[in-house]
Amino acid sequence: MHKANLNLLPTLKVLLETRNISRAAELLHLSQPSISKQLTQLRSEFGDELLVREGQRWLLTPRAERLAAQLADSLGALDRLYAAPEFDPERCERVFRLASSDYVAQHILPDICATLAKAAPQAALEYSLWDKRQLPQLWQSELDLVSTITDLVPDQIRGLHQGEDRLVILMGRHHPLFGTAPTLDDYLAWPHLQVSGGGDKDSPVERVLAPQGLSRRWFARVPFFQAAVEVLLRTDCLMTTPAHIAWQLAREHELSFCDLPFATRAQQYHLLWHQRHHQDPAHRWFRELAYPFLRDHLQRTVGESRKTLGKGPTG
Repeated sequence: MHKANLNLLPTLKVLLETRNISRAAELLHLSQPSISKQLTQLRSEFGDELLVREGQRWLLTPRAERLAAQLADSLGALDRLYAAPEFDPERCERVFRLASSDYVAQHILPDICATLAKAAPQAALEYSLWDKRQLPQLWQSELDLVSTITDLVPDQIRGLHQGEDRLVILMGRHHPLFGTAPTLDDYLAWPHLQVSGGGDKDSPVERVLAPQGLSRRWFARVPFFQAAVEVLLRTDCLMTTPAHIAWQLAREHELSFCDLPFATRAQQYHLLWHQRHHQDPAHRWFRELAYPFLRDHLQRTVGESRKTLGKGPTG
């Protein structure tokens, strides 16, 4: 079977349109001898003269006239193949998938949903609780976006930095440590509560305590911040959590927060996605929609927590 030389098709298209070797050479930025050589090859490929000289002009053969119409359709389809895909939010029926903590679900997700519903009324959003152990497997996940704490962004993961925060101690206002500046001994003497859902909120503490041979006594681990709030209100547990979350929860409940009795590394918040989604227009649109809500909430509440801590123990 004869294998067609597809590289000659652009030259054929221009020759059939211009019917002029000099003009075709000019448009294709090639020499006239080069165009003449390609015309000879095209005549051989199609077994037809294609262009026939008549005085000072060139005429198309019947075969060439048919090719001109077919080529316009074929190359137009190829152009559409290479064209960047368009995205119209109003016609989008995609399910966007976002993962983070239940704190984000409660305090930030409603704003994202309201904006999504207005801009893309036929789209949908599926939210799931993020587990920090999933990050290395993000490539095989159906998730579009993850909002989480992480110091290390793996290869092939793209992201936008939302900001940073520090850890504090959150407790019920009934707690014996309420209104004080706890010492390290105080911190270790009371039972601790951990929220397991979302990003890594504990390793900064472990990096300080473990080299000293110290550890916290765990009373409970729960997946949700709302469950943690209820436990803090009914027990003498302490919970180490980002300051912006502590500030928000202390506004809404009989809770108090204060500084840790030791310094820990600041926690970095990122909105992450796998490289394979990076140039998808719908994905880019959705991450540009979601990111400002996540960033602005974090930065506003971090600022409020710092102002509150500057006044002394909260309550």
